[in-house]
Amino acid sequence: MVFLTVSRWIRNRGPDRYWRVQEVLKHARHFRGRKNRCFSLAVRAVRRAFVYSTKARSMKKSIMRKLWISRIAAASREHGLKYPGLMHNLIKSSVQLNRRVICDLAITEPRSFLSLAKLARARQQEGFRAALGDGTEPTGVFSRVVVLQ
Repeated sequence: MVFLTVSRWIRNRGPDRYWRVQEVLKHARHFRGRKNRCFSLAVRAVRRAFVYSTKARSMKKSIMRKLWISRIAAASREHGLKYPGLMHNLIKSSVQLNRRVICDLAITEPRSFLSLAKLARARQQEGFRAALGDGTEPTGVFSRVVVLQ
């Protein structure tokens, strides 16, 4: 199209408007009623759907974390441990597995999960023995790694 004046060029909305409408209607195709055909209704419905999908992405993360925790708790109770104790002692044992991987181990590889539970229980017993002590008072400066005297 050739525009002889600037005002004609500014007023023309041409194909751009068509493609903008088609983009909105593309997202509204699966809606029921007039919302999938009528542009003014589709705009509102699509915006609302996008807001819901944005909120759902963050909700999905927390829902999946709760699911992993409940599965790990059920598997750890089978081995005589509670979930917080298991996770605390695995972290103290420098096991760097996240909840998703531990949950997968609990479901698909019960022997591997059993070895993790045994490791956590051993660490727990070790902590109990250290808390009881041998009755002598410690001397010197203590560090997490080395005891200096």
